[in-house]
Amino acid sequence: MILTVKGNINKYYVQTLCMLFFPGAKFSESEEAGPETPIVDLLLEEREDGVFTSVSIKRGDKVCSAENFTEYKDGFTKGRIAKISSGKAIFDAGEKFFGITPSWGILTGVRPAKVASEYLLAGLGVQKTKRLLRSEYFLNPKKATLVTDVASNEIKIIKKLPRKRCSVYISIPFCPSRCAYCSFVSYTSEKLLSLIPDYLIALKQEIVEMFATIKRACLEVATVYIGGGTPTILSEKELDFLLTAIEENVDVTSLMEYTLEGGRPDTITAEKLAVAKLHGITRFSVNPQTLNDDVLKNIGRHHTVDDFYRAYDIAVNSGISHINTDLIAGLPGEDFISFSRTVDKIIELRPDNITFHTFCVKKASDILRSETDVFSLTGGDAGMSVDYSQVKAKNAKYKPYYMYRNKNTVGNFENVGFALEGAEGLYNIFMMEEIHPVFGAGAGAVTKLTRNDGLVVTNSKIVRIFNPKYPYEYLSADREIALAEKNLEIEKFFSAEE
Repeated sequence: MILTVKGNINKYYVQTLCMLFFPGAKFSESEEAGPETPIVDLLLEEREDGVFTSVSIKRGDKVCSAENFTEYKDGFTKGRIAKISSGKAIFDAGEKFFGITPSWGILTGVRPAKVASEYLLAGLGVQKTKRLLRSEYFLNPKKATLVTDVASNEIKIIKKLPRKRCSVYISIPFCPSRCAYCSFVSYTSEKLLSLIPDYLIALKQEIVEMFATIKRACLEVATVYIGGGTPTILSEKELDFLLTAIEENVDVTSLMEYTLEGGRPDTITAEKLAVAKLHGITRFSVNPQTLNDDVLKNIGRHHTVDDFYRAYDIAVNSGISHINTDLIAGLPGEDFISFSRTVDKIIELRPDNITFHTFCVKKASDILRSETDVFSLTGGDAGMSVDYSQVKAKNAKYKPYYMYRNKNTVGNFENVGFALEGAEGLYNIFMMEEIHPVFGAGAGAVTKLTRNDGLVVTNSKIVRIFNPKYPYEYLSADREIALAEKNLEIEKFFSAEE
């Protein structure tokens, strides 16, 4: 689509607003417009008493326009007023153009709970927070309640967090096969899987250096999360090697949480989970995504529903304290009836934690090569599926405790983690809400440094340090130089005065 923006407003933010109505859009100012090319023009003016925005949306012969003036008000920066004004103008124009009202209004971004948390921490209370989300951001009542509930539960947990803590993410970017919707840096070919032994040796070196850096920064580790890829692609011996390396560098008995993401049922064995339990793992994930064999085959998951039940039974009987399952609403080929049956069956199993995702179309996913018509404005059955999962979870005494949203998600819906009382995944909260530093080790891992410390939020800029993206890069001759530069940057961050 062609997007032109005039005025003091972040263009990327305007793009995210446009994608509420044009999912999967690619943006340009200079391309030649075809007869069906959407054209959006936005003009923003900062005035003495507020911000004025005008927007027009054109495609073919159809044109819809809208204007908005938002006054400056106490507690709102000029930047936020500009976002609200431009958001309302695009929302009104898009609503006129399509006759559709997005359920999340103009609340964009990965972390919608941040806005609700700001209101709650300012003492506005639950009901006023919901009203503001509806009036200022156009959320529908269900979403305003959901995001306020999530923020409330997050705040209760974060308040209990000791000071001067951090979290650690360790990347195992290998999988037995690649799901059609996946865009993670994960590898499946025999040649690339042969890198695992050398990868683990290099990873151990980085783990040693990382925990030493954390100690020099006078931080204590709250949570460790081993993710992927599929960490349980490692053999028992390889898993023991990795967990021993971690155990030698941090007191795992002092951790608030120690997570191993199994993910794929076809990689889970009793022997591997015995190793995990022996080394102190307290959380483990078994992720079916759906309990429909036809859909599993369609999305490239090389396991069956029976494989999931077998793996789940192994996990429950492993002695690991908390078991998580993930489901995805809106998968290609799955309708509401199929997904609701999956939800019912999973809730019957009573896992400690269920994360309900919405199918997200990633640019690098294989599914775009075979199915180009996967973007959906309304989401088909996804909306009903999302609503059903949340109602059923709440009725079964699960609480929503963290959430995030991706662009290009079917129907612009959300991903929400539900947990039984006391079984919340702490790393999910700490990472998503950026309330303390997160150190990353391994290929594709990202270290996020912040001076935030629990609820003591300084709103300091997040410093992101990216590890080499691919395993072969991680193992290259330049690796030690890259990691030395990373450690130097971390040391500099923590030694600098604010």
